[in-house]
Amino acid sequence: MTPPAVSMHAPEVAIDRSHLTRMTFGDRSLEREVLDLFDRQATILIARMRSGDPATVATWAHTLKGSAAGIGAGRVARTAGDAEIAAGQSAAECSAAIDRLAQAVDEAHALIAELLREG
Repeated sequence: MTPPAVSMHAPEVAIDRSHLTRMTFGDRSLEREVLDLFDRQATILIARMRSGDPATVATWAHTLKGSAAGIGAGRVARTAGDAEIAAGQSAAECSAAIDRLAQAVDEAHALIAELLREG
């Protein structure tokens, strides 16, 4: 039996702070505003995906993918892309993809709350 491959990469953080800083031109006030907006949008879109039909899921997942990429939330962007694709598959696959996306959003939400508390 072959042992599992070991990743030599550091664990992925929920939000790439250097990317966020570049996108907000180092303006801490703008960074806070963007994080707050993303956080609220992600919560709303997850709820809409959970109650939507496949076409709606694909649309909202695509929207969230772009927003996440913009702030450096790579895992959210990737799992949103997966949900976008899964919307065209079975209901069970779509639901599981939304669950994975919601987990990634929760991780980003926790970091955003911490960053916003830092002031």
